[in-house]
Amino acid sequence: MELYLDDSYTREFKAEVTKVVRGKFIVLNNTAFYPNSGGQPHDIGIFLKNKGGRGNEYRVVYTGRFNGNISHEVNVSGLRIGDKIVGRIEWDRRHLFMRSHTACHILSAVIHEETGAEITGNRIGEERTRVDFSLENFDREGIGAYGKRVNDIIRNSHDVRIYTLPRDDALKIPSVFRLKKAFPDSISEIRIVDIAGVDMQACGGTHVRNTEEIGEIEIIKAENKGKNNRRIYFRLSKD
Repeated sequence: MELYLDDSYTREFKAEVTKVVRGKFIVLNNTAFYPNSGGQPHDIGIFLKNKGGRGNEYRVVYTGRFNGNISHEVNVSGLRIGDKIVGRIEWDRRHLFMRSHTACHILSAVIHEETGAEITGNRIGEERTRVDFSLENFDREGIGAYGKRVNDIIRNSHDVRIYTLPRDDALKIPSVFRLKKAFPDSISEIRIVDIAGVDMQACGGTHVRNTEEIGEIEIIKAENKGKNNRRIYFRLSKD
């Protein structure tokens, strides 16, 4: 069970080890650790066995999805199938990515409204985040205005809701319909991130509950990445 899908604020959880590969790759019956995907980096943190203590703490150094399972790479071997653990997310890192991911959605919405450009990718980072979009002409003078508008939206304290919709209902939303090819017929429900009055997108990542948590963004770089491919980098203000 992917606990982060229902609540991005889950920092600690209980779980049972269901699979161990080569001693250090651990699959659990449920997890709040986000796997590296969708432009959002993986979570790190710790597993505690038997209330922690010497020999019972395992650092989670990477989280990914392999063969349909979320796998946690730990720094030392020792966990066995059936072991009960407590997992703890490194929260400051996770919350930074949540703030950045919601900011990506707002920036994407602003760029699309201003230019009609479609967002083609993003990569969230600890020092900076990038957003790629399809646009033929690059208006560098307008980039500062994009950032100002994003910050105005952030300061207006928009609630962020996350919910699932039946496929047919979700694809009636224009911003989701543009991604129709990304959802094969086998997907019956689509997870929606709804920034009230600003944007609605299909997304499997983690987000804040209100835009005011983001702080402010600063656009630090813009560049051409080939024909109809433009890139903007931004960073967040300090907490």
